[in-house]
Order: sequence, then structure tokens, then C-alpha cells
Amino acid sequence: MFFFFDPTFIILIPGLLLALWAQIRVQTAYARYSQVRSSLGLTGYELAKRLLENAGIYNVKIEVVSGFLSDHYDPVKKVLRLSPQNFKGTSVASLGVVAHEVGHAMQDAEKYPLLALRNMMVPAVAMGSNLSWFIFLFGLIFYTPFLIRLGIILFSLVVLFTLITLPVEFNASRRAVKLLETSMLMPEYELKGVKEVLSAAALTYVASSLTAFLQLLRMIALAGLFGDRR
Repeated sequence: MFFFFDPTFIILIPGLLLALWAQIRVQTAYARYSQVRSSLGLTGYELAKRLLENAGIYNVKIEVVSGFLSDHYDPVKKVLRLSPQNFKGTSVASLGVVAHEVGHAMQDAEKYPLLALRNMMVPAVAMGSNLSWFIFLFGLIFYTPFLIRLGIILFSLVVLFTLITLPVEFNASRRAVKLLETSMLMPEYELKGVKEVLSAAALTYVASSLTAFLQLLRMIALAGLFGDRR
């Protein structure tokens, strides 16, 4: 019956509400500060190039990637991928996002331990994310305790990954603010906007981590409710 009515779904509500609030904050903050042109007079691409060169990082390419706020750093291919609006953008919001991604490139160059650990976990987490619920539900349906436990263990890797991601993202944001403040001499009123945008973005990672943890609790609850029924 839990396929049609699952009372444990209520466990996820706090995470879903936080995720919704985080998305609203990101969109609001980015929209606001994307209208504020930075006094630095640089595009996102120009800022990324300058910051990377100042850090002595010359093996990272800068590319455009489609999508809204799809910016990310690829540590495997050594590529800084920027969304179109941030690649060409000159706003406070765009430069803040770009500096954040440069922060990840600096972490990689310095072999920041938590980033290295997160990168090592990617293959296992990808498998756990895709298979954990399938294995878990299969175990519940056919009452196979081993599969139930295996599903929970695999999803636990996903939770651990989201927890490790938090300090990695927070560190990249701190680096971004410091780079813009000390290397680029960005004015304080612009830095305030950068901090607001990056703080909103950080909240999305907190929401993701909370939601994953609550999903794990839900799996454990389901195992207790249905796992002992033959």
C-alpha cells in the first residue's frame, strides 16, 4: 500500500520547503544584482582569466556552457564553464558567481583535501543515487533484508557526499569574496551584493544536504514499517 499512500513522505517536508525558499532567494538575489553593473568594468570571462593568471593557474580553460546559472568547474578536464549571462556579464551578480567558480579551480590547484575527497566519491555516489532506491524497494517488495540494507548503505554515500560538498562550497565562496576584495579592489557596496548572491546559492546546498538526510531517514522508517512483513 505504501506505493499509493506513503505516510513517511511527511519526513521530507522540511527539506522541500527549505529547497523552495533557497531557490526563491537565489533567483531574487541574482535578479537584483544582475542589474547592478560592477565598477570593475570586466566581463565574467575577463575576470576569470585575470584571477586564474594572478593565482598562477594556466592549465584551466574557460568555456561557455548553455543553461541559466549552469556555471561550474570541471576538475577532471580542468575547464571553467560559465553560463552565457555570466561569461559576458559585467554585473555584480555575474562577477560574484565567476569568482566562486575560480575559487573551485584554486582549490583544485592547491589540492584542497575535501574537494579531492568529493571528486573521488563521484563514481560511487552516481551509482548510489541511481540504484539505491531501486534496490531498496526491490528488497521491500520481495522481503530481502540484504537488499534493503544495501539500498540504505548506497544512499548513505549520497548523504555523505552532500555533507562534504557544504564546506567545499563555503570555502569557494570565501575565496571569491577575498579575491574580489583584495586582488580586484571591488568596492564594499558591490561586495555586499556578491555576498548576498553567494549566500543564497550556499543555501541551496544546505537544502540539498538536508533533503538527502531526510530521505535516508525515510528509507530507514520504511524499512521498519514494511521490512518485517512477509
